[in-house]
Amino acid sequence: MPYHEDVRIGIHTSRSGSLEKSALKAHELGANTFQIFSASPRMWRAVAPVREDIHLFRRAREKHDLAPLAVHVSYLINLASLDPIIRAKSIAGFRGELERAAMIGAEYLVLHPGSYKGQSLQEGIAAFVAGMAEAAEGLPLNGLTIDTLMSHLACADEESPSNAMQLAAFAGLRERFPATTMSLANSAGIALGEEYHFDLTRPGLAIYGGIPREEMGSFIRQVARIEAQVVQRRQVPAGGRVGYGGTYVCPKDTELAILNIGYADGYLRAFSGRGFAFAGSKPLPVVGRVSMDLTAIRVDDVPEIAEGDWLEIAFDLRWASQASGLSQYELLTTLGRRYLRRWT
Repeated sequence: MPYHEDVRIGIHTSRSGSLEKSALKAHELGANTFQIFSASPRMWRAVAPVREDIHLFRRAREKHDLAPLAVHVSYLINLASLDPIIRAKSIAGFRGELERAAMIGAEYLVLHPGSYKGQSLQEGIAAFVAGMAEAAEGLPLNGLTIDTLMSHLACADEESPSNAMQLAAFAGLRERFPATTMSLANSAGIALGEEYHFDLTRPGLAIYGGIPREEMGSFIRQVARIEAQVVQRRQVPAGGRVGYGGTYVCPKDTELAILNIGYADGYLRAFSGRGFAFAGSKPLPVVGRVSMDLTAIRVDDVPEIAEGDWLEIAFDLRWASQASGLSQYELLTTLGRRYLRRWT
């Protein structure tokens, strides 16, 4: 479908329930382009969408100017494989992906070439291209072109010789592969230098305020912020124990606020005794263990905090990663569904 070639902000949405719901969810979250799986990404068996579902899906896309649409193929497909069973399943599976993408009007199909284990790089590419051709044989795919060739750096957030090796291997494909756009660099890869940028970069973590390499810390700011509400304020006497296991013992009569956030929300137990909330710019330490739904903080010096107040939780990704021992990716992806999300 035609679309306005302005800035396109994309998201991957689930098609669980119906194709139409995936389009409506993308619009609800503020995207104007999106990606879906046309079937389960971890199963060989796939069912073609019904005509009415396709009609409603196309109507929702047109109504909300949701384009282009990318369909991501199954993770199981490996067109470069030497294994005859996997290769046969992959060719049949990719043919189904092509057919479903054409049926629903997708502009792009995202495909991982797969593993060429047991072959040279050149042999792997040849096997992949031959598999694509066999899968597409006889299909009405006039005008189908390979638009973008992507790879992904395995060690971009580290100082590793693998980065230069991957760069050289990927650059060598430009003359041998009919792609109009080459893309290698993720967030960390962008910091490795312009030679890694090619035609298109793919910042992911950095868009959400993550800092994949230290040299990017001077210009990336926190994006994702979380808040929790005070559900109870109470005084605990000196010697009182707080939380599961009683790991925190109050050294004196202590004012606590109980917040409605816990590890079921992605605020994990790793922040027990390490995390804090803010009253303005004043840090309020987490005491005791973070539980499933609740977290306790000390509020001795802020008498104005009352039940019903909302407090920001410290969640600068670089600090939170160091405090929790989790990667910045894990911290973002574990944030639960119970948050009310506001996009600004």
